[in-house]
Amino acid sequence: MFKDAKKLFKSIGPGMIITASFIGPGTVTTMTQGGAGFGYSLLWAVVFSIVATIVLQEMIIRLSLVTREGLGEAIQDLFANKIGKLIIVWFTLIAVTLGCAAYISGDLIGTSLGAAYLLHLPENAVAPVIGVIILLIGLFGNYRFLEKIMIFLMVIMGIIFITTMIVIKPDIIGILKGIFVPTIPNGSIITIIALIGTTVVPYNFFIHSTAVHERFGNIKELKFARWDTIISISIGGIISAAILIAAATLIKGKEVTSIIQLAGPLEPVLGNAAPFAISIGLFAAGLSSAIASPTGAAATISSLLGWQGGMESKKYKFVFTCIIIIGIITSALGFEPLQVLLVAQALNGIILPTVAILIFIVINKRNLMGNYVNTVWLNIIGGIVVIVVTFLGVYSLIDAINSFIQR
Repeated sequence: MFKDAKKLFKSIGPGMIITASFIGPGTVTTMTQGGAGFGYSLLWAVVFSIVATIVLQEMIIRLSLVTREGLGEAIQDLFANKIGKLIIVWFTLIAVTLGCAAYISGDLIGTSLGAAYLLHLPENAVAPVIGVIILLIGLFGNYRFLEKIMIFLMVIMGIIFITTMIVIKPDIIGILKGIFVPTIPNGSIITIIALIGTTVVPYNFFIHSTAVHERFGNIKELKFARWDTIISISIGGIISAAILIAAATLIKGKEVTSIIQLAGPLEPVLGNAAPFAISIGLFAAGLSSAIASPTGAAATISSLLGWQGGMESKKYKFVFTCIIIIGIITSALGFEPLQVLLVAQALNGIILPTVAILIFIVINKRNLMGNYVNTVWLNIIGGIVVIVVTFLGVYSLIDAINSFIQR
């Protein structure tokens, strides 16, 4: 038992990369707005988003360890028709890559907010420097180095946000009610969709598939890969919930533009350390997400095109470099074209349900998965998750189209 516990601890890694990826500036801001706007009542949505992420990512690790293929190869194997295969491969590739390229500027700006607040510098001066640091990580680092960075950032976020939640002494009854008694307050539907949408991220499926190959050898290690996923993503859920709870306790009813607003109400508890703590937490969240965007694009393209060599291949590093350079330039110029973002949002609105459905189909192919196909209960839970993410995708697509028309 002790040996298993030790091996489990050493197996923590791929899941932490996924968790660090989805806890970025968007998630932090959305959780803060959710708590400030609706108190504890949307905690159930955070719990659902974590369950959905665990369910989908567990399918990814099972698929990767059984087939020893990436998600991209498994998707291609579904299509006997060459035209159909070509369409789905290139649509997925373009959608995910364009999304990563479109959002990288925002990721870098979000990362710079904490540092810029403390250093009293403009965000577009700090963001490119952070971009260069990430570029160096991508060029000269390897999987193990990336894993260590992401785990370190997760530890920082956990210490800051979970400690903040504890010291402010929130309403425990209100928290339990928010978790176990789902409600949809007036005007909260968009926030609920955002809470779930910032956690279930399409490119994380491809990152996880690649990371599993880097860390685990074969199907015999499925138990440890599962626990890595469950523990890591659950920690991410606790951190996300902690941010929402802190906002609900400290700034409910106030209009929110940034998590930095939590610093003021925290000063009676943390004193002068309050702005520093919140800024460091925001910086860690932003950096993890900014690293994940180019990683996601590189992992997706590598998997769909069948590139060998994993995260250390030259082709992988080339894609990583291209995406982060786009972010460095656009963040320095303060350039964030709304039309490109709307197109990316629309494409991701299609790609999330598409990939989720394809994963669900692949994982139920007995000739491919053998005894590791979904059980009845996993199909029921997975089916509910796929329906919900399909709704999220359709809503995101419609919202993007409406925004484009209104311009």
